[in-house]
Amino acid sequence: MPTDPLAWETLESEVAYSCPGFNVVNDRVRLPDGTETEFDYLSEPASVCVLPFTPNGDVVCIEEWRQAVDRVNYGLPVGGTEPEDDDLEAAARRELAEETGHEAETLESLVTVEPANGLADSVMHFVVARGCRPTAEQRLDHNESIRVTPTAFDDLLESVRAGEIRDGRTVLAVSYYQLFEADS
Repeated sequence: MPTDPLAWETLESEVAYSCPGFNVVNDRVRLPDGTETEFDYLSEPASVCVLPFTPNGDVVCIEEWRQAVDRVNYGLPVGGTEPEDDDLEAAARRELAEETGHEAETLESLVTVEPANGLADSVMHFVVARGCRPTAEQRLDHNESIRVTPTAFDDLLESVRAGEIRDGRTVLAVSYYQLFEADS
């Protein structure tokens, strides 16, 4: 089977740096013109982003401190898959419960994207959760500071349209949901 003429050949690969949540991988590669060079990228487990609707149609949003951008981020529950998750639904249910204290009646897949495939192997699975109700206390990780903020979907959509929400995962979830819901 012929390879694409744009394809790079990986000669060596090693983890250059590892920490909880992700690795930085260093690949030695051969480019299509025969040049050998190095390429570094971030490697992390697949993750889920939950667009959680309450029975009355509000979205269970969260406000969370994000150290990388030095501010509180307004968005949706998101988290990496973990080895004990049986599947993506289990990961989405776990993240929703941990970050918001809510449980969903139903879950449905929305879309899967590679949000930054020029510098990471990240795969993000977007899920719509319906019938979300508070059932327990949040179970935050040691490094999470989260406030639950239910918001009307139309207000969330308008915040995305106005550029007020900068979290890419939330922008993608709301945009894809609006796109697909407009078609149905």
